[in-house]
Formats: sequence, C-alpha cells, structure tokens
Amino acid sequence: MAERMQPARAQRTVEVSRPSTFSQYKALLRKDLEQEFRTKEMLTSMGIYALLVLVVYGAALGQTSKDLDILQMCGGLLWALIVFTSLLGLNRSFSHEKEQGCLEGILLVPLDRSVVFLAKATSNLLFLLAVEVVAVPLFFFFFLQGTSVASSFWLMVVPLLVGTVGVAGIGTLLSTITINTRGKDVMLAVLFIPLVFPLLYACVSSTTAVIVGAEGFMDVFVPAIALAAGYDVVMVLVSWVLYDYVVSA
Repeated sequence: MAERMQPARAQRTVEVSRPSTFSQYKALLRKDLEQEFRTKEMLTSMGIYALLVLVVYGAALGQTSKDLDILQMCGGLLWALIVFTSLLGLNRSFSHEKEQGCLEGILLVPLDRSVVFLAKATSNLLFLLAVEVVAVPLFFFFFLQGTSVASSFWLMVVPLLVGTVGVAGIGTLLSTITINTRGKDVMLAVLFIPLVFPLLYACVSSTTAVIVGAEGFMDVFVPAIALAAGYDVVMVLVSWVLYDYVVSA
C-alpha cells in the first residue's frame, strides 16, 4: 500500500512545484522591472534623449516665421520624438540579457517562448509610457504654449496608448532579431521604420486631428484609430506567433 502511494505522491509534488504560465510571466516581468529600477539605465537614456530631441526641435524651429502653423506640425513632431526615443530604448531592452548571458539561461528553462515575448513587450510598454508621461508635457510646454489648442486635445491619450502598444510589440520582436547582428542599432531602425509606418501614419493623423480640433475632426480621428488598433492586433499576434522561432534561431 505504501509503495503504491509513493508514485502518486511524487507525481503530485511535480505538479505543484511547476509554476503556471501566468506565474512565469509575472516572474519575467518582475525581473525586468526590478533590474531597470535598480540601474535606471533605460529610462534615464530615453529621458535624456527625448530632451535633446526637443532642444534640436527648438533650434530647427527657432528661426521660422510667426506665420508657421505649429499646430498642423505638432502631431508629426511628437510622434517623431516618440519613435526615435523608442528605438533607443528598444536597442537596450535586451542589453543585460545579452551581456550577462541571461537570455541563454531563460531559454534553458522549460517555458513557452511566447511568455518571454509577452513579459518583455509589457516591460517595454511600461518604460515607453513612463517616458511619454514626461516628454509629452515638455513638448506642449516648449512648442504649444500660448497657442489655441482645441478642447478635444485630451483625446490624444488614445493614439498615444494605441501607438505605444504597437511600437512595444513590434519593437520587442525586431530587437530580438537584431540582438546578435553586427550594427544592431542600424539594423533595428532599418527593419522598424518601414514596418511601423502604417501605425505611425494613423497615429500622426489622429493626434493632429484632436489637437487642431477642426470641424468634423472625428471623421479623421475614428478611422485613424481603427486603423492603428487593427494594425496592433494583427502585428502583435504575428510577433507573438513568430517569437518562438525567432528567439530559438
């Protein structure tokens, strides 16, 4: 009787000790967050870079005529700031895993590779949103102070959130692809910009529409957000499906 109970007890112990998929996701996400909060390398570099881009914008637009309608340009300028800052952060998202050999250790663990993608994409999304919380108000302070911004400008939170989700999802896949390539910074930009162009176009259109707030702006805002959201769903799902092959190659 005791001998028959031992295999069952051993099997029961194995089942309890194996973490669930959600537990694996939380563990990987906590690792990324604790590592970044300890070093603050990614957030600091992206924040400084965003500030420097704003300084360059100020120098480039400082000698323009007063007739220049900055409201018509602000959507494009803001998203150029977000995209270039995101590229810097995405280039560093796997730097610790590569330098310290953590990625190889993670791949040795018997877990679904899609969990690695979801955890890394979530951490990248949180870091990008944290930088945008600082960069977007600074952009408004430097370039839109004193201008008559439409009352609908608060709707720009929607394209910012939708666009950042797409940037984090696609950027996580591409940063994994380019991590072992020579000149990975250039390779990431070469792959990232063409793929993200439809999302960028939709987000710029919707952001400009809500800031300018012309009559009938919802006719531009709603289709643009629908395009961006559909792009996010398709591309993030594709990245999630392909990640197992990419990270194991």
